[in-house]
Amino acid sequence: MTAAPAGLVLAAGAGTRFGQPKAPVDVDGERLVDRAVRCLREGGCQPVVVVLGAWVGDVPGAIVVENPDWADGMGSSMRAGLDAVAATDAGSVLVTLVDLPGLTATAVARVVAAEAPIVIAAYQGERGHPVRLAREHWAEVALTAQGDAGARAFLRGRRDVVLVEVGDVASGYDMDEPAE
Repeated sequence: MTAAPAGLVLAAGAGTRFGQPKAPVDVDGERLVDRAVRCLREGGCQPVVVVLGAWVGDVPGAIVVENPDWADGMGSSMRAGLDAVAATDAGSVLVTLVDLPGLTATAVARVVAAEAPIVIAAYQGERGHPVRLAREHWAEVALTAQGDAGARAFLRGRRDVVLVEVGDVASGYDMDEPAE
């Protein structure tokens, strides 16, 4: 893949377990949504699309898409994001979640650099985010993205997935509780 992938940050949720939407939460002086955008941009993604819903605000350096159906779950945000990315000339999209404070630009760059149509970041061998998908798969991902699942159904059981280990340069944990 020669052209830079687009970045896609799924950030529309209400953060029910967390007690509030996570996108505007400040961690170490930076909002989670801004951190995700920065990591994607510094890791080689251009443009970066952010899907918002429960919380809506300005996100510098990103194309903001408001998902009116955000309460239906991550699937609707994935579809809204892919629709926005499809309007660009990107040949692939790198998808991540907003609530990954341990994601780094170095991890993103590794996933961007892998030469395969479907690439998933791995943390000590376990699948995580970000996930890179070639344009040829977007329609099928959009069809299978339902409820609280983005690309999960599409990825399940596929043998053409390339895992790229990033656990030495990033953490894949997601913030589910305010104490985290």
